[in-house]
Amino acid sequence: MRPRRPHFFSLFLALTAFGTITAHAAPLRIVAAENVYGDVARQIGGPDVEVASVLNNPDQDPHLFETSPAVLRQLADAQVVIYNGADYDPWMPKLLAATPRPGRVTIVAAELTGKRTGDNPHLWYDPATMPAVARVIADAFAKADPAHAADYRTRLTTFLAALKPLDDKIDVIRKKFSGAPVTASEPVFGYMASALGLVMRNDRFQIAIMNDTEPAARDVAAFERDLKAHRVRVMFFNAQALDKIVQHLVALARENKVPVVGVTELVPPGQSFQSWMLNELSETEKALAGPSS
Repeated sequence: MRPRRPHFFSLFLALTAFGTITAHAAPLRIVAAENVYGDVARQIGGPDVEVASVLNNPDQDPHLFETSPAVLRQLADAQVVIYNGADYDPWMPKLLAATPRPGRVTIVAAELTGKRTGDNPHLWYDPATMPAVARVIADAFAKADPAHAADYRTRLTTFLAALKPLDDKIDVIRKKFSGAPVTASEPVFGYMASALGLVMRNDRFQIAIMNDTEPAARDVAAFERDLKAHRVRVMFFNAQALDKIVQHLVALARENKVPVVGVTELVPPGQSFQSWMLNELSETEKALAGPSS
C-alpha cells in the first residue's frame, strides 16, 4: 500500500493557490504627477489599481512644487507613471532617474499630443488630449495586468462615453459664441478657448505671468484698456496663482462689469475630470452670455 500524503499535497496546493490569488489581487501601483491624469487612471483602473497623485491640491500653485521622501517612495514602487511633460513638471524625469525600477512604464501626455517645451503646457484643456492619454493608460494597464485586461477596456469605453457631454457643451458654446473676444491672466484655459472658437487677447501678458516674470508696462496697460473699454466678453484667471497684478485686473474687470471665470490647473476635491471640465464650461457659457458693455 502506497503511503498516504494528502495532507502535504493539499497544503502545497493551498499555498500555491494562495500565492496565485495574492499575486493577482495586488493592485497595480500608479503614480500621476498631476491629479488630472490620476483621476483618469483611477476611472480606468477601478479596484485593480492604486493611484497616487503628486500634485492634488487646487489651492496650491503647482509651479511651487517641492519633492518629499514620500513621493520618492511612491515612484520607486510605481509600475506605471503618468506625467504631463512639455516642461510643466520638469522635476519628474529627474525623480524617475533617481528611483529606477525595471519594467516601469512611463506615459507622457506631451509626447502623445506632439507638444514640447515652449508650447502651452496645460494639455488637459485640449479636448483631444484625454482620449489619447486614456487609451494609452488602458493599454498599459492591460499589458501589466493581463488578468484584468477586459475590465480595463470596459472602463475605457465608459470613460470615453462620459466625455460626450463635454463635447456637446463645447459644440453648443462654439455655435453661440465663436469669434467672441476674451482675455486671461495666464494661458491655462488656452486650448479650450481655441476649441470654443474664442479670440484670445493679451497673449504676451499671459506668458509673462505663467513664466513668473514681470509683464511689460505696455502689456498691463493694454489689458486694462480692454477691460475698461469692454473689448473682451470674459476674463479668465488662474485661481491657483493670484499675484497682485492679477488681483488688480480681476477687480478691474468686476468694477467694469466684465464677467470673470476662475479656472484651475488641478481637479478640485470631490470632482472627476469630466465634472470639473463641465462645470468650467458651464461657467464660461454663463459668462459669455452676461453683460459685455
